[in-house]
Amino acid sequence: MTERLHPFYPIVPDAGWLARLVPLGVKFVQLRIKDASAADIRRQVREGLALCRAHGCTLVVNDHWEVAIAEGADWVHLGQEDLEGADLAAIRGAGIRLGVSTHSHAELERGLAARPDYVALGPVFETTLKKMPWAPQGLARVREWAGRIAPLPLVAIGGITLERAGAVIDAGATCLAVVTDVVFHAEPEERTRAWLDWAAHLGSSSRQGELDP
Repeated sequence: MTERLHPFYPIVPDAGWLARLVPLGVKFVQLRIKDASAADIRRQVREGLALCRAHGCTLVVNDHWEVAIAEGADWVHLGQEDLEGADLAAIRGAGIRLGVSTHSHAELERGLAARPDYVALGPVFETTLKKMPWAPQGLARVREWAGRIAPLPLVAIGGITLERAGAVIDAGATCLAVVTDVVFHAEPEERTRAWLDWAAHLGSSSRQGELDP
């Protein structure tokens, strides 16, 4: 059985956002919790997994790999700092798939050494979400990364809006991680529906990455 990375990949800050967006039809979503207690993180991951499974959605747990293992998550995403301290053998032993962040050639080499199931590149465009030490990567870097990591799926992130989506996919990205364009949109649910409509129109394009079971 083959699983596809859905082209629309929203990233949300808490389980409350999952409850708002997942029932709309989101199929691949990341829960990125910051500044919460260990107990609250575990509660939100547990609630998020139950909600996502009820709606046929895949939940990716950002950074908190030990919680992901304990709660039976299917996916973990690790940034470079978290990648260094993570027990990759334990993650793989739990049957969890792995996504990694990259921002430079050196980080790409470190990320690939972890044998990830997807590689993320960012920021593609300028982003106001958080201060970044890296300049915007641009579409040329997306094309380069897509060629270097093939056949692994490439996740593009950073400053991506619905209006820019087609160009990023055309440059070689498999799916688009979206934060500000949904979470800080005036009408997040309507924006999510628009993204889902966009994704549906992509159909079964060969540009969508496939993952081995």
